[in-house]
Amino acid sequence: MTAPKESWTILEILRWTTDYFRDQGVSEPRASAELLLAHTLGVSRLDLYLRYDQPLNRDELGRFKALVVRRRQGEPVAYLTGHREFWSLDFHVTPAVLIPRPETETLVAATLEVAKDFKELGGEIEGKAGEPLQKISPGPPLQSPHLRGLEVGVGSGAVVLALARELPGVSWVGLDLSGAALAVARDNARRHGVLHRVHFLQADLLTAFKPERHFALLVANLPYVPRPVWEELPREIKEFEPEGALLGGDDGLDLIRVLIRQAHRLVRGEGWVLLEVGDGQAPEVAALLEATGAYDRVEMVRDFSGIERVVRARRWGGTG
Repeated sequence: MTAPKESWTILEILRWTTDYFRDQGVSEPRASAELLLAHTLGVSRLDLYLRYDQPLNRDELGRFKALVVRRRQGEPVAYLTGHREFWSLDFHVTPAVLIPRPETETLVAATLEVAKDFKELGGEIEGKAGEPLQKISPGPPLQSPHLRGLEVGVGSGAVVLALARELPGVSWVGLDLSGAALAVARDNARRHGVLHRVHFLQADLLTAFKPERHFALLVANLPYVPRPVWEELPREIKEFEPEGALLGGDDGLDLIRVLIRQAHRLVRGEGWVLLEVGDGQAPEVAALLEATGAYDRVEMVRDFSGIERVVRARRWGGTG
């Protein structure tokens, strides 16, 4: 592979970088090259092709080369650019938080699907159970939220903030053990105009709450990667993303088990608990929820790849 020359057009540097990344074993070489170059130039990926014959100046080329070196060493594109799209929203991300994944949009969609049943929302959300999950546009915001939701393990805030945008009649509490992650989440909440409806709290799972059934929705994307899978993860995940946001113990369910033992004490009658899980974990998680005797309905929701990605359970209406 020849070294890059001193003068390059956008198209030339894209082609060279894509080939270079491919030779170096970098994942998604074309997308990586496009995202890094668009970030360097402050334009969209589409603009790269509309301006394909535009030359890069020396400063632009220098900044781009520095990013290429870091990407070759395994650093994820999202950390290099500081941004990741999730639920058609732009989120600021840092190495303090897990990079939002497309499959986690299933957790948002599965939550919206059950939230439409809450009468307090006034029928704002349309759709029928069993229909394909999709993004749902919210109605006009209520003057004061009638419902409360809780996310455990907010990370960048992607899930709770997407839900806050889609459900203007719900106020939220977002928990995380990491103060650095909460700072990122607060910044994203401010950027997306929902900071007034999301209260962030540093806490270890649900230990900060008394066992009172106040929440209509409890969602969580806790660490669920089993240790054997963790050991085999690609370098760009294992060496750069926070281990505490991924590794869930020997079978991946250490924290999920603890949360299931606590969750029903905080969820009101006919409220829902929704948990993102890993491939093959859904049946065991569903059984753990059923074993509490606190739920009258337990369901598994598949993601776009057909994997049972979310387990959700409806709290029965009694007082126990």
